[in-house]
Amino acid sequence: MRNGEFFNLYSHGFVRSAVGIREVRVADRAFNQARTIELMERAERDQAALVRFPELGLTAYSCEDLFHQQALLEGALEALRCVLKASKALNLVAVVGMPLQVDNLLFNCAVVLSHGKVLGIVPKTFLPNYREFYEYRQFAAASAALSAAIDVLDQGQIPFGERLLFQCQSQRQLTFFVEICEDLWVPIPPSSSAALAGATVILNLSASNITIGKDEYRHALAANQSARCLSSYIYVAAGPGESTTDLAWDGWFTKTAR
Repeated sequence: MRNGEFFNLYSHGFVRSAVGIREVRVADRAFNQARTIELMERAERDQAALVRFPELGLTAYSCEDLFHQQALLEGALEALRCVLKASKALNLVAVVGMPLQVDNLLFNCAVVLSHGKVLGIVPKTFLPNYREFYEYRQFAAASAALSAAIDVLDQGQIPFGERLLFQCQSQRQLTFFVEICEDLWVPIPPSSSAALAGATVILNLSASNITIGKDEYRHALAANQSARCLSSYIYVAAGPGESTTDLAWDGWFTKTAR
């Protein structure tokens, strides 16, 4: 191995990833897209190959029944258009959260994008509907979707579903899977099946609020799933700017490596 290759972290099976926890404004797509693009550009300057953002970050998670407003949903698409345009000049993969209408239903989605193209869209598999959460009021679970490929903005036949794996062409060992918040908290997370199918990195876009003792519990969940799946697990939660009418937010994240 030549000296330059030896000092390349990708020669040893590592990947440099970034977490983008930025301030949001509820239902303010222009502000949210601008902060997202700023952190994408910063991640590239830091030579990250992957950057992910919190659940529903292009609108904010705590929009509640504003998710039923067509203006908000159209604004989220315009925010995605701007993020895609900015990504054309960036040499990384970004994962952003947004609400998306598919098959006349509304889904809580993670959009995987790179170089101006959407690589795939992952809807949330399990929706929390207990204690302070009532996502079934606004969203449908991934199992309700009828389409396996959809058209978004000016791009057609984008893979859509809860069973997507993303593999880097130049680094075959980098195969990542995306799940969303509650998906980690169920008895058998979707990432368990993804690891069996070859995923080496698992990304979790979350908007988990903070309560007493919850940070330790979240870390334990991510660490145990990382160990169980023999994969890296990267978890990011919502940060400042989310509505504090009912909840508190801490912008928590963790990275665990296999």
